[in-house]
Amino acid sequence: MQRFIIEDMRHIPPFNQPASLLTVGTQPLKLLQESVILTVFRGALAIGNIFSDIDQIRSVQGQALVYRDNLYFDAEFLGYFYAQAAKTGRACRAAFPANDPAFRTYSLPLSGAFQPAIDPANGQQICLVDLWYFPNGYVPDVQPIIVPSDAEEMGFYSVPDFMSMEQGDLTHFAPGRSIIAIESWVHVYFAAIIFGLFGRAMRFDRYSKQHNIFSLHLLWKAVLEQRQLLSSSKVIEVGKNTTIHPTAVITGPAKIGDNCSIGPGVFLDNCTIGDNVTLDDGCVLMMSTVGSGCFLPFRSALYLTAVMENTIVAQNTCLQMCVIGRNSFVGAGSTFTDFNLIEQRPIRAANIAGDLEPVGQVVLGGAVGHNCRIGAGMVLFPGRMIESDVVLVASAQRRVISRNVTYEESDHHTVGTGSAHSRHYPRRDEKVEQEESW
Repeated sequence: MQRFIIEDMRHIPPFNQPASLLTVGTQPLKLLQESVILTVFRGALAIGNIFSDIDQIRSVQGQALVYRDNLYFDAEFLGYFYAQAAKTGRACRAAFPANDPAFRTYSLPLSGAFQPAIDPANGQQICLVDLWYFPNGYVPDVQPIIVPSDAEEMGFYSVPDFMSMEQGDLTHFAPGRSIIAIESWVHVYFAAIIFGLFGRAMRFDRYSKQHNIFSLHLLWKAVLEQRQLLSSSKVIEVGKNTTIHPTAVITGPAKIGDNCSIGPGVFLDNCTIGDNVTLDDGCVLMMSTVGSGCFLPFRSALYLTAVMENTIVAQNTCLQMCVIGRNSFVGAGSTFTDFNLIEQRPIRAANIAGDLEPVGQVVLGGAVGHNCRIGAGMVLFPGRMIESDVVLVASAQRRVISRNVTYEESDHHTVGTGSAHSRHYPRRDEKVEQEESW
């Protein structure tokens, strides 16, 4: 079987890069897709062709898997779809129920990627995904394979009514199977944190409840290592040459990469950490992902936040429900807020066209692009974006970021020498070639 990839070259704000190149968790999306395919098919699938337009799938021949390269899907979703599709012996297309709580909450907002349709079997409203299986080449008549998320509701905040807008405790739907098209930085957050970490925790919890032998093995391992159940090596995966200070507290499920340094007093809860990451004294990371090569000095705090590779989040900084691009710097004492204090209403964020739309989230942070330099003591309001290659210097006039910041508004144009900070991530219709500034 071969695989055919439909490229989506649209840029995702504020990163100014196609979705396939953005890091989700600790890997670029295109490599994450490769890993999932290796897991499901127990080996690589040769690339038959790369298409620039969806109509080119008409040229597909033989047994093939076809998907768009901006899709985040996990092994559970792809495995379910392929198993059901192979049973039919027909050409099939993935779909999900429009009223599925997880997909309705996270996959549909800010997205135009999923085609609404009606399930011919029961008249149910469904959403078609750009993911096909052809047993004998392209045919126009395809059967939808409806993949449910099998989600469970999990709480992450217990707050007073004034913050939750009288909706009760704040919860997320942790899915057993995940699919989302990356068309916004919010989708990166949903994919990495909600679908990635919450989904992993839910599946682990469900598996341990359903398999008594596994639960006994988990208990035995914890007793043997004299650790709490969720701090044993059965739950926490640690890479080679990684050093962890004895006073660090790590609860799983968690994964830490190779050559990492975890300092004294660090607290990690349900996190994924890449390779060559340094977490200094007193850092607190809860349900967050950190890409390879990152550095967090003492007392940095991440809460439900995704940080891409080679980025520094300086001391005493607090990031909540944010996405930070690669090769960036967030200065000491900065705070990225996640709650509208005055106008208590659901937060809006930008879609792929840059237009603001409701996200359906009461709390949500902001986004910083690639190759940014954010000065110390900055405050970013919920849902705001800082475009790639921007430099912000704290001042009396600009310490609170209450609106999106574009490259043209970067302080390096007016402070110091404009050429001192190179631009690496121009918009799609621009071409800029500069040397590295990091």
